[in-house]
Amino acid sequence: MSPAPVIIAIDGRSGAGKTTLAIELAARLREHHKVSLFHLEDIYPGWNGLAAGIERYTATVLAPLRSGAAARWTSWDWDRNDDGAERLTQPAEIVLVEGVGAAAAAAVPFLDAVIWTDSPDQDRRTRALDRDGESYEPFWDLWAGQEDSWLAADHVPSRADVRVLNRADGAAPAEVLQALQYLPALAPVLSPELSERRGRRLRAERLDAAPDPARLFEALYAGSAQAVWLDSSLTGEEAGERGRFSILADDGGSQGRSVRHRSGRTLVSVGSSTVATEGGFFRWLDGAWGREELDAPVNYPCGFTLGWLGYLGYELKRETGGSDVGAATPDASLIFAGRAVVLDHREGSAWLLALDAPDAGSWLAAARAAVTAASEPSAEGASGRSAEHAHHGSAGVVPSADGAGTLAFSARDTKAGYQAKIAEAQAEIAEGNTYEVCLTTAVTATAAHGAFDPWQAYLALRRRNPAPFASFLRLADVTVASTSPERFLRIAADGAMRAEPIKGTRRRDPDCATDERLRRELESSPKDRAENIMIVDLLRNDLSHFAVPGSVSVSRLCAIESYATVHQMVSTIDASLRPGAPRAEAVAACFPAGSMTGAPKVSTMDILDRLEGAPRGVYSGAIGYFSLSGATDLAVAIRTLVVTAGAEGAVSLSLGVGGAITADSSPEEEYEEIRTKAFGVLSALGAGFPAG
Repeated sequence: MSPAPVIIAIDGRSGAGKTTLAIELAARLREHHKVSLFHLEDIYPGWNGLAAGIERYTATVLAPLRSGAAARWTSWDWDRNDDGAERLTQPAEIVLVEGVGAAAAAAVPFLDAVIWTDSPDQDRRTRALDRDGESYEPFWDLWAGQEDSWLAADHVPSRADVRVLNRADGAAPAEVLQALQYLPALAPVLSPELSERRGRRLRAERLDAAPDPARLFEALYAGSAQAVWLDSSLTGEEAGERGRFSILADDGGSQGRSVRHRSGRTLVSVGSSTVATEGGFFRWLDGAWGREELDAPVNYPCGFTLGWLGYLGYELKRETGGSDVGAATPDASLIFAGRAVVLDHREGSAWLLALDAPDAGSWLAAARAAVTAASEPSAEGASGRSAEHAHHGSAGVVPSADGAGTLAFSARDTKAGYQAKIAEAQAEIAEGNTYEVCLTTAVTATAAHGAFDPWQAYLALRRRNPAPFASFLRLADVTVASTSPERFLRIAADGAMRAEPIKGTRRRDPDCATDERLRRELESSPKDRAENIMIVDLLRNDLSHFAVPGSVSVSRLCAIESYATVHQMVSTIDASLRPGAPRAEAVAACFPAGSMTGAPKVSTMDILDRLEGAPRGVYSGAIGYFSLSGATDLAVAIRTLVVTAGAEGAVSLSLGVGGAITADSSPEEEYEEIRTKAFGVLSALGAGFPAG
């Protein structure tokens, strides 16, 4: 008797392309494995035999194969309309079973993975009758009725591991094979395919060019449903180390894919295929990112060598000691970029990166042309539009200078309500339950179809409030426009770790003397220094979980950084990652950012859940990349506008704001601080902080 095989069912309604998909998938798998293939159409007892066929298939095919024995089964003779010859299906390392009912409930105990194929009804009928028209057409309605009855009682698509929209364009087999590699149950048997994925080669070109990044993003990704711009909108000497690079990418091309996670369920999309897995997101991330390695090109200075980009939402705290709270937006949303443009603002250069694939050459040529065009002076002003348009936005998109069309934001908490929550937080501090509570709230607005353009809004934000960790994320129905000044965590390819928490804020003032006074006031404030130092201690502890003992150090304490609308107090904590430590788990050990929770972290998150009474979503999570080099660089999602598509084209806008509450906090000053923090975003939209 042979070892038990891995059994993969390919199910779907008639004409969905199951047979072709199974044959092509088997051919690809046979490069590294012994594969057996079984077609259910050979065992159904006639045109009215779906239910009986499923029963026969489960008992005489799956049961013996699952135990490693050969399956002896009776075929159906369609010409005689009677039982035919006895046949034999040998076990193999991988067995593919395909046909309507291949993943029926009775079959599930014997299966390792289920693939469900979808196709539009008319396409299915055309495909099936083109193949078996003469024999099948008289029975199409009879068979379709059986499928309807079966699926009404046994909805296979809802439990499928992989769903594929089979367009019959030849792409499905390769996409399904890539999707299967994300199923933990199949990882051991698909180790050769995983090794090939991790052995990818990088093609890179360096161009001496300094393109306008907004024009370049539009040229390359205006038509992309999912695209990311990690945007250092501080450039030149002011950028420093944190603002040196901008990264522009989408999930296009043969290597592109995306992932969304919500409440313990992860969906990875590879072209027309989607694979679903259950379990924690950071565990998934460790498998998808933490073990992949791709060497950087010679003299390439950035840590990003392609990989995953997007956001981690605050509600992932359920995996790091926090309670389980659901959010309206996905808990994580990332794209995998198999090609990208990286701008080095210090050197005035552009790097084109692409995984070696058949479509890499054509993309490199297109990207090269786009960089050249975006480097040329434009008579139209910023971002390829007139200077007036660039400043004010289009009608109904970004409000005009006279206030017409201003977005009307409303507050989740009134001033009195927020100050009452401050008092409750201080009561928790007095009871010894916490030392510091990073209390947040949100302001929200809605806009009708066509009345708000997130892209134009982001361009206004980055002009108004440039920041080293700004970003624009277009991720299906969620768009994120962020001008964050705060690094959450960086892990370099060599294991160097760095966190740079911000605690302490003052507004900027157009009068130089007043502005300098506000800066000095922040610098000398005992309260702000105490808040900052408490978070520094928290992050020293977070980093120590995966750091080389003795490597954690504070290289900068309570320094002042000035941005367009605020002064901030910033510290820097460094450490060295232990060799061999799981990088995704090192990120999880620090998540969410202590500057957005307070201390101690776990108990304070519980207090925040009760006080805030609403999920935070993207806000106060993290935005950045997970590179194939093993590096990651993540910003705290603050100063961040989240735009969510709704019904009939309407959009919902949300801006989170908050501040650290300590025992000696002044409720009036704390409320003024959240207004100050919201100013940079709201003013760029021509809106004000809601009254009340």
